[in-house]
Amino acid sequence: MRGLKLGLLCLALGGAGCGGDDDGGSDLDAARPGPDGSVDVPTPDAGTEAPDSGAVGPVVSCEGATLLELPALPETRGPWEVGARTFQVGRLKAEVWYPAAPGSEGEVARYDLRQWLPPSELEAIPDDDNPWQDCDCRRDVPLDEAHGPYPVVVFVHGTAAFRTQSLSIATHWASRGFVVVSADHPGLFLGDQLALACPDMASGSRDLNGDVMALVDALRTPTDSLAFLDGHVDLERLGLAGHSAGGVVTGMAASTGARVVIGLSSGQPAGAAPSLRSSLFVAATEDAVVRYGQTADAFDRSGGEKRFLGIEGSGHLAPTDLCDLENGEGQDLVEVAQEHGVCGAMFASFLFDCQDTHIDPERARVVTRAITTAVLEQTLHCQDREAVIAAIPGRLEDVSELR
Repeated sequence: MRGLKLGLLCLALGGAGCGGDDDGGSDLDAARPGPDGSVDVPTPDAGTEAPDSGAVGPVVSCEGATLLELPALPETRGPWEVGARTFQVGRLKAEVWYPAAPGSEGEVARYDLRQWLPPSELEAIPDDDNPWQDCDCRRDVPLDEAHGPYPVVVFVHGTAAFRTQSLSIATHWASRGFVVVSADHPGLFLGDQLALACPDMASGSRDLNGDVMALVDALRTPTDSLAFLDGHVDLERLGLAGHSAGGVVTGMAASTGARVVIGLSSGQPAGAAPSLRSSLFVAATEDAVVRYGQTADAFDRSGGEKRFLGIEGSGHLAPTDLCDLENGEGQDLVEVAQEHGVCGAMFASFLFDCQDTHIDPERARVVTRAITTAVLEQTLHCQDREAVIAAIPGRLEDVSELR
């Protein structure tokens, strides 16, 4: 039985290992916001037209929705403080991050990564050794109801991860006027993957299509813990984003009505749908799990308006916070789990694609924030970001290509 479990783990990992504030360089330093939030955008080197300096976009967004003025550079944090709430939809435990009312004060959110271990391992790691995950967001503060309604982005984590794996990117989007939702997906999240090698049963079978639809349906008619969003979100302006195995969302536009889909380190192409206006694929050149060429092939096989961006010198976890989640002793997630004998930790390390030779994780996230935010704002905020998108390779040195 143990051999069968390990074989299943290899399949879950996609065959990997089974035999076969901004810190993006001098250009970003030259483009930091001034006291009024405006920026001077450096002239790109690639012959593209630089976007205008200063705050961008009118206050009016799509179909009469209103926004605060946004900083010109899409990788720059937006004007909203960010709120966070945990909620339950059916079998899904999920998180929502949203634009908070100005001046909101509340408890800073902190996530205990041990909650995503299998039940038998919940007490394995003591508090002092735990790599806590702190959020630039506040618990249960009021939504900014003076603006909006806001578009929604549903984010799906990758294999052996969890709903806060890309926390800094999710809260960045929320700071720029999006409501962002991410759930722990049974059959995919960390605890269920470790259960393959632990004396535990998985919490459920994998059904990402059903999970995403459950989240979208809950947001269409928000009640209970989501009632505060009622009348303040616009599900006609829906985006789907997913990392690695979660990249299957690029094929879900037809069922959800999404206007934009984003595949991060994923090999899944975008499926045709009447609602779909844009697709984006992001890959890292040193990805050892989903190869760069696999994501490029997904881009090639997709139709309609589409973009592909490569991140030079980073790996599979480039669009996540996982590579720099450490405890007070500087131990990463896998090192902590192995030291305390968490079952299955050695096998989860197949997906922990963090190497000393990779660029600093924050530099990779700067690129990810820049391209994803610009595409989301173009599609879901009805803002013209063509010049901003075209300028990204000239401004950010860690971009290998933009198609």
